Amino acid sequence: MTASVDRVALGLAALGRPAYINLGRDGALPPERDVESMRAATFAVLDDAYAAGVRHVDVARSYGRSEEFLAGWLAEREHADVEVSSKWGYAYVGDWRLDAGVHEVKEHSAARFAAQWAETLALLGDRVGLYQVHSLTVDSPLFTDEPLVEALAELSANGVAVGFSTSGPAQAAAIERAFALEVAGRPVFSAVQSTWNVLERSAGPALAAAHAAGKRVLVKETLANGRLAVEAPKVVRDIAAAHGIGPDAVAVAAVLAREWAGTAVLGPASPAQLAANLLATTLSLSTDEDAALAGLAEDPEEYWRHRSSLAWD
Repeated sequence: MTASVDRVALGLAALGRPAYINLGRDGALPPERDVESMRAATFAVLDDAYAAGVRHVDVARSYGRSEEFLAGWLAEREHADVEVSSKWGYAYVGDWRLDAGVHEVKEHSAARFAAQWAETLALLGDRVGLYQVHSLTVDSPLFTDEPLVEALAELSANGVAVGFSTSGPAQAAAIERAFALEVAGRPVFSAVQSTWNVLERSAGPALAAAHAAGKRVLVKETLANGRLAVEAPKVVRDIAAAHGIGPDAVAVAAVLAREWAGTAVLGPASPAQLAANLLATTLSLSTDEDAALAGLAEDPEEYWRHRSSLAWD
């Protein structure tokens, strides 16, 4: 069975700032990555995504001007049916430079949450339906910061769903610890956004358990930061060729084939990449094809070492 486009979200990590670690951005982005050119490129992808039926856009404070671009697009197009999720915890410090020594700085503190939530509110207001801790790890100071945990619980009580994203080889442990966090007997988090793709499957059981417990599950890095589009293994290319689509669509279809994956977050850098990604919704993987893709799983430690070696482009 093919998947509905309503299980797809558009992520703006590759469009909200001039440099990112995704492979395959060269030739997809404007020749000059000045603010106005990147804004126009973002609007073009947002327009095509909306026309295709995508109604969820995922941004973050650290994605450069992604919130600003999205807010401008929403104001101009007046689309009232778009769900917005954003993230706090990283600050963008790249100063719109490709050669910046540091592009983002992480801090999970009550002060950072308060400051960034105010910034998000100023741009997007009540359009934000889900606000997420960016890259929560099992050893994050968040878990022992009572004022921060209480502030997150208060946001949830005020009607904004509170979630977290995860990264690294210990995603499963972070997921389990985060969903156990409570204030006054009520869970703090109702959603998780984790990396899962045919190369990095280690969070799968924890995400399946979260889904079974009624939590919302979003999957990011569906293309392994572009590796599954630009450097796709032979088995992915073979399946793609058999169906007349690109390897990127096969990788996304593998995510959508997971019953527990409520939303697959795509991160295209152009309308053409978006269109190619969305072909995943036309593909239903056979049992044999899915099994063949399962054989591509890498050791999580090795996967994340490789990811950390990718250059900001």
